[in-house]
Amino acid sequence: MSHQSKPYRRSRNHYDKKGGGRRLVLSEEQKRQFDDLLVRTGLTFENRKLLIQAFTHSSYVNEHRLYASTDNERLEFLGDAVLELAVSQYLYKKYTNMSEGDMTKLRASIVCEPSLARFASELNFGKLVLLGKGEEVTGGRVRPALLADVFEGFIGALYLDQGLDAVYLFLSQTMYPKINEGAFSHKMDFKSQLQEFVQRDGLGLLQYVIVQERGPAHDREFVSEVQLNGTSLGDGIGRSKKEAEQLAAKQALVSLKADVGNV
Repeated sequence: MSHQSKPYRRSRNHYDKKGGGRRLVLSEEQKRQFDDLLVRTGLTFENRKLLIQAFTHSSYVNEHRLYASTDNERLEFLGDAVLELAVSQYLYKKYTNMSEGDMTKLRASIVCEPSLARFASELNFGKLVLLGKGEEVTGGRVRPALLADVFEGFIGALYLDQGLDAVYLFLSQTMYPKINEGAFSHKMDFKSQLQEFVQRDGLGLLQYVIVQERGPAHDREFVSEVQLNGTSLGDGIGRSKKEAEQLAAKQALVSLKADVGNV
């Protein structure tokens, strides 16, 4: 019994194994857009291929039968680690009295997908992404996950091309100012927010004092006062010391933000 042979289809893996595949070639318009990006960011790239790779989605690689290593997935992996380091170092130096736990929470809110996607959108990264037609039609250019990956890929490319100092400089123009403005504080508890607010503006030293304990042992109530350089900022009443301190910090934040708004 004879068997009819099936049509032969070259897969992406076949190209990988045989060393085949096409090289990525940009149109003049695409080249102009990348030039504009460098002008807007004030950056230069010794290796322009790295820059382009940061914006090359796997769907584009598959559709155009390019070398598999042309997409940005490996750069995303590297960029993720570089961002963690860059943000960790910045928080460590900026907030000298912030606990490890609070720094972890703050860092998580900064390097999460929605935040990175927002940074990518502000830089108009979406219009530069090389996408396959399917991704294009389904709104890939504005998809948060894709934009966050591109931002990580860009950081990875910048690190490989110019090192950590270039990454720090780029983040000092894009990300660090947002941290200083308190753009991520809403993800933290009130004590952490207050700590960040006070350290950001160099206002001084915070201290929490339990000024009163009242009620029977089974129904205890605590009154906490938060002080800045020895001066009371606010107080709070709670069933535990932690709750009282959180409420005191909340009141202090309201007062401090009102004072700033009236300046």
